[in-house]
Parts: sequence; C-alpha cells; structure tokens
Amino acid sequence: MAKVYEFLANGFEEIEALAPVDIFRRGGLEVKTVSVTGSELVESSHGVTVKADLLFEDGNFTDADLLMLPGGMPGSANLNAHEGVRNALKAQYDAGKRVAAICAAPMVLGSIGILEGKRATCSPGFQTYLTGATYTGNLFEEDGLVTTGEGPAASLPYAYHILGYFIPEEQVMDLERKMQFAHLMQR
Repeated sequence: MAKVYEFLANGFEEIEALAPVDIFRRGGLEVKTVSVTGSELVESSHGVTVKADLLFEDGNFTDADLLMLPGGMPGSANLNAHEGVRNALKAQYDAGKRVAAICAAPMVLGSIGILEGKRATCSPGFQTYLTGATYTGNLFEEDGLVTTGEGPAASLPYAYHILGYFIPEEQVMDLERKMQFAHLMQR
C-alpha cells in the first residue's frame, strides 16, 4: 500500500487538503496528515480547524511514496518558511520519489529547485514563484515526479490523477463513478 504524507500549516486551503486525503483513502492508500505547527490542531484559511494525524517533529518521511502540499494563504507561505518541510521535499525528490503541490504551494517546490526545467501550474498570480518552471495554466500538470495543481476546483481531478500513480486505472475510474465525478465533468 502506497504511503502519502500531506503537510498542513495554519492557513491551508480546506478543499485542496481534504479532498485528496478523502480520495486517496477511498482508493486504499495510507495517508497521514502532518501538522507543521507544533500542535495537532491546524487552522485553515477559512477558520476550519483540523486535527492532524501526527506532528512533523514525530514523523519520519523516508518511507513516503508521495509528499504533498495543499495551497491556501498564508498556509503556502508558512510551509515555505518551514525548513523541515523544505528538506523533506528535497530529500523525497532527490530519492526519485513523487512530490505534489496545488494552488500557491508550488512556490515551495520552486524555492528549493524542484521545478527547474519542468512544466508546472499554480493559482493565477503565483506564477513568479515557479522558479525555473514553464507555467502552463492547466488544471493540473505532471512532469516527471512532480505534480502541480491550479487551485480548489482542480482538487478532484488532481487527486484522481495522482491516485492513478498507485492503483490500476480501472480502480480509479470505478472510484470516480462511485463519487459521481464523471457526472460533474460532463456539466
């Protein structure tokens, strides 16, 4: 079973954080939310408090198949300011394993050199933080081991796409049907 860690800082975007966690868990992945605040309780950008599964300082992320970042402000800036998160992402990528970020959070990947020479997307207005990347403006973008997403509306397609790295496509499509995702995309 693939293991995913999602880092949460105060000011994270709820949909971008919790929709992928829900989809990944339904898809059979082991997902842990990780607070970088020193407290299990993390407050979103819209005042929703979430209890993380573990504290950053108690984690060992070397067993991760994917490290991911939700967006939101000031959450993305808070993640970018956390040296431990930056080091974990760089080590993950350097080990040849996947990283993902959505909305404003690709700024973290850009700031540590992971986006150099890659295609990436982010929330409009944050393109300048994609250091070394070619901004595409797509809903989500995959380039090698890096997946980036545009924003809240991209959360579901972004999550299903990432889930497809770890389980067979037929299972992803079955989950999409069960969650009425295909119907949504027909509108």
